[in-house]
Amino acid sequence: MSPAQIRSAERALSVGTWAITFGAVLYSVLTVTPLMAGHTPKGWEWTAPILPLVVDAAVVIVVRMDATLARLNGDGGRWPVVLRWMTGLMTVLLNIGLSALDKDGVGVAVHSVAPLLLIVTAETSLAYRRAIGAALAAREHGERAEREQREQRAEARRQEERAERIARFDAAERAERERREHDALMVREQREHEERIAREQREETARREAAAREEKTRREAAERAERERREREASEREHRERAARAEAERREREAVERSRVELLAAGPAAGKLSEERAREVAGAAAEAGLPQRQAVELTGWSAGWIAARYQEHRAALAA
Repeated sequence: MSPAQIRSAERALSVGTWAITFGAVLYSVLTVTPLMAGHTPKGWEWTAPILPLVVDAAVVIVVRMDATLARLNGDGGRWPVVLRWMTGLMTVLLNIGLSALDKDGVGVAVHSVAPLLLIVTAETSLAYRRAIGAALAAREHGERAEREQREQRAEARRQEERAERIARFDAAERAERERREHDALMVREQREHEERIAREQREETARREAAAREEKTRREAAERAERERREREASEREHRERAARAEAERREREAVERSRVELLAAGPAAGKLSEERAREVAGAAAEAGLPQRQAVELTGWSAGWIAARYQEHRAALAA
């Protein structure tokens, strides 16, 4: 049976149950109200419909809650059962009460039809709903198990497909790796061959360069020895020249010193010396560090003239 058919059957059961319930409730109100009016104090006859309405309201509550619990596959315990049978018996007693008081057997039978039908319908509806719920639960369990099996089979197929894809990928990757390794081997061998040729060329070039460097070293050593010989000869020649110049300077200083000593040793001039002779004496006095007054006595020239010669001597030394 399809879910639509099950829902249609549930709707038919629900509609039928509520139709019987409302019919029985209406019939009960119409039947019980005269009984209650006859047993109500004078002036309170208007309260006669309250009791059947209260009892029938309890019946409606029981039917409604039983339908809800059956749909939820729940169990309210013993109190809903007590309420259901208590309201059913109350409805039966109230409906047949007036006929029973009149000792009308046919009236009792006729007025017991609606409440008995309501009680049996409520119990049967509850049983139907529970049976439908159990069947739906079993069906859902079976569908869930079947769905899980389908999902498991689909997952197994996906696993197999994934394993096949992985295997194909691994095979392709292995083939590609082998190809790359082969290419790398060929490239490495080619590179090693080129490196060997380049190394041999470098070794040959290094040998030629070493021979050239050795030749250059011998040539440079010979040139350096020749240059050192010439430098040594030039140094020796320069040393001899310096020694000769030093000797000439020494002799010249000795001659100047003797000349200065002779100039200064002459003593105070008897008269004014010639300018050339006076310049020589003044230069010697300045060189010897004699006071200007003594140079004046030695030359016979004025102090101003001697001071000018001393100034010239200091300027020559500063230059």
